[in-house]
Amino acid sequence: MSPTADVKTELAAVRDPRPTARVAELTAILRFSGGLHSIAGRVAVEAELESDLLARRVARDIMELYGVRPELHRVQASGGRAGGSFAVRVIDGGETLARQTGLLDQRRRPVRGLPNKLTTGARPDLAAVWRGAFLAAGTLSDPGRSAALEIACPSGEAAMALVGAAHRLGIAAKAREVRGVPRVVVRDGEAIRLALAEMGAVRMAGAWEEQRQRREVRATANRLVNFDDA
Repeated sequence: MSPTADVKTELAAVRDPRPTARVAELTAILRFSGGLHSIAGRVAVEAELESDLLARRVARDIMELYGVRPELHRVQASGGRAGGSFAVRVIDGGETLARQTGLLDQRRRPVRGLPNKLTTGARPDLAAVWRGAFLAAGTLSDPGRSAALEIACPSGEAAMALVGAAHRLGIAAKAREVRGVPRVVVRDGEAIRLALAEMGAVRMAGAWEEQRQRREVRATANRLVNFDDA
C-alpha cells in the first residue's frame, strides 16, 4: 500500500466520540469531496469518495447526526482509469442538511471556505477538520527531498481556512495553486509528522518519522563517502 492509503486506512478507524468533532470531520469530508449540487432545481449534498468503507461511514454519520438517509452509488471510473469511486448523495432534505452543516449560509448562499464555527473551534475539532479534509482529498509522499503532505481544496477560501486551522494546531502549512487547483501543502518533515499525529494517524506518524530518519542517516553517509572520494 502507498503512504496515502496507509494513512487513510488508519484515519478511517479513528472515532472521536465528541459530537462537535464528529460534525467537524463530516463537514470537512463533505466540503472537500464534492459539496453542493443543484439537481432538478433542488440543493443536493454529495460526496465522492475513494473507498466503499469510507462512503458507508459517511452515510452512517449523516444518518446518526442529522437523521437523513443518504443514497449510496458506485461511480464508474472514466478515461480508462482503474477502479472507481463511491458517491454519498442527499437530495431529499439536502438543503436542510447543507444549512445544518454550514455549507449554506442563512441567505442560502454556498459557503466558499469552511464554516467559521469549525475553524475557530477547540483543538479536537480542528484536528477533525484536518482528518476529514485528508480523508476526502489528501495525499502523502514518501520521506525524502520532495516529501509533502497535500490536500486538494475546492476553493482558495477553503485552502486558507485549512491553513488557519493548521496554524492553530501548530502545523506549518501553506496554500498554493498547482495546475489551477488550490492546495494546502506541508513540506517540513517534523510538520508532516505532527500533522499525521494531530489527525489521529499516530502509527503512521511514527513509521513515517522512522523512515525519514533512516533516509537522513543514509544521505549523510553518502555525502561523507562522496567527500572522501573527492
